[in-house]
Amino acid sequence: MATVGINPAVPPSGAGCVECEENGGWWFHLRRCAQCGHVGCCDNSPSQHARRHWETAGHEVIQSFEPGERWFWNYRTERPLAGPELAPPVAHPTDQPVPGPAGRVPADWRARLHP
Repeated sequence: MATVGINPAVPPSGAGCVECEENGGWWFHLRRCAQCGHVGCCDNSPSQHARRHWETAGHEVIQSFEPGERWFWNYRTERPLAGPELAPPVAHPTDQPVPGPAGRVPADWRARLHP
């Protein structure tokens, strides 16, 4: 049975946050839209692009895009949910630093995170 808001066949949009890559920003952790594959930065990141994607596109279910994490979250309900295996890759490359990407993270990055 399919879960509304999840398309397991769609691959991720890339190895990093789409908008941060476009504007030269950086991220703390990454989240993947389970409906269209958009990769955005988490709510602790300065720009919170994954949540902004939900607000603009209406795609409410995300999955962590961090190595070793497979949890799903629904922004509308603010609750976790179960979901299927998504199309690979299921996480950013393991050699990509956290926060990332390499070379764009400011020295005071901890002070710039959202609680």
